[in-house]
Amino acid sequence: MPYFGFTRDSAVSKPAAYRKTTNLLSTVAALSFAGCAHAAPAFDSDSPWMLGDWNGTRTELAEKGYDFKIDYTGEMGSNLHGGYDHDHTARYSDQFALGTHLDLQKILGWRDAEFQLTITERSGNNISNDRINDPRVGGFTSAQEVWGRGQTTRLTQMWYQQKFFEQKLDIKAGRFGEGEDFNSFPCDFQNLAFCGSQVGNWVGGIWYNWPVSQWALRVKYHLTPSLYAQIGAYEQNPSNLDRDNGFKLSGSGTQGAVLPVELVWAPTLNGLPGEYRTGYYYSSAKASDVYKDSNGQPAALSGEAYRSASSKHGVWFGAQQQVTSLASDHSRGLNLFANITMHDKKTNAIDNYVQAGVVYKGPFDARAKDDIGFAMARVHVNPAYRKNAEASNQAHAVYDYDDPSYLPPQDTEYSAELYYGVHVTNWLTVRPNLQYIRHPGGVNEVDDALIGGLKIQSSF
Repeated sequence: MPYFGFTRDSAVSKPAAYRKTTNLLSTVAALSFAGCAHAAPAFDSDSPWMLGDWNGTRTELAEKGYDFKIDYTGEMGSNLHGGYDHDHTARYSDQFALGTHLDLQKILGWRDAEFQLTITERSGNNISNDRINDPRVGGFTSAQEVWGRGQTTRLTQMWYQQKFFEQKLDIKAGRFGEGEDFNSFPCDFQNLAFCGSQVGNWVGGIWYNWPVSQWALRVKYHLTPSLYAQIGAYEQNPSNLDRDNGFKLSGSGTQGAVLPVELVWAPTLNGLPGEYRTGYYYSSAKASDVYKDSNGQPAALSGEAYRSASSKHGVWFGAQQQVTSLASDHSRGLNLFANITMHDKKTNAIDNYVQAGVVYKGPFDARAKDDIGFAMARVHVNPAYRKNAEASNQAHAVYDYDDPSYLPPQDTEYSAELYYGVHVTNWLTVRPNLQYIRHPGGVNEVDDALIGGLKIQSSF
């Protein structure tokens, strides 16, 4: 039987050195043939990458422990009706993420060790800033979640991860954001109220989600295969938010630490996957009261400084559960989710947030990889924060909403989003969406808004 140009018998009859050379060449030829046979060309719809498998080089590097990614997210938003400014327009914002993941066990022989490096670049504008929300107070959610934290280039991830005791103990150290591990949630929706770690959306002054990074340590321990507990320590440094500090590595400006703890249960119920999270965070940095001075009087009226609190804290709960599936494909079916966060009423503008929704994956046999999502959220403003705005208006004797110096009191904002995700290729998903926001920014005088959106997610 032929064996790449030689018979097995003839190979056996050669000297040892010749046989080793022959076997090596045969192996290389086999790998090369396999790579060429399966290497996806650029723009192949079945490839996970737009630029293809680089003639098999990409897969070969991944098998050796080197994985490279270039991801792109683009989001368009247009104010179709209502909002603060009825002048119709459209805005576009986007993000590039260039990253590499190194399997250090394959590369250096370090068992259960990994390294991640990611750089992001954000640009563009957001329809929520001046068309949907009253710019005097801003808003709570964003119709284009990819906008924010400074349209600039940042070092978003630079961490080392090591596992011990048959992977039960997992330690991660370096630069990364809280939302990577704590209060984590997918980001398929375009409205920020349904995307990513929600704690960071409502206490953004201390909890920094992607793409901002800070020095951090996270320790996770698996109590059972489906249950783990984790604790973290994150540098609380507002200077990391500055556009010019995207690659800052020094600790100058640090005010304290954010210490989250979380219990995560990932069961399989009736054969279907789920994930349930409950957690608590504590900030050791000083925080300012949102309403009173040190004498317990409204600071906006007394003119005194707002009183200081020694810490800040909050809790969260999140749930995701697939509840139906198809016998032919268990990845298709109905998924339910909900998120709740509650925060310190003395120091935080938002005291609670509730969100719930559904996603159906594979709605049609002909579109088995498409998905449909619908969600609703309620963002509630701390009454003390609202009283502070009223006191500020009283101090300046301004009572007319149309007065440019008037500070609109904020109450409750409601958001909803419906999207359809078109799985164009394995490297491109396009999600047109409609968003409805009642009382944008929690300001009752602002008209309810209807927003048309389009989210594009691609991997190069």
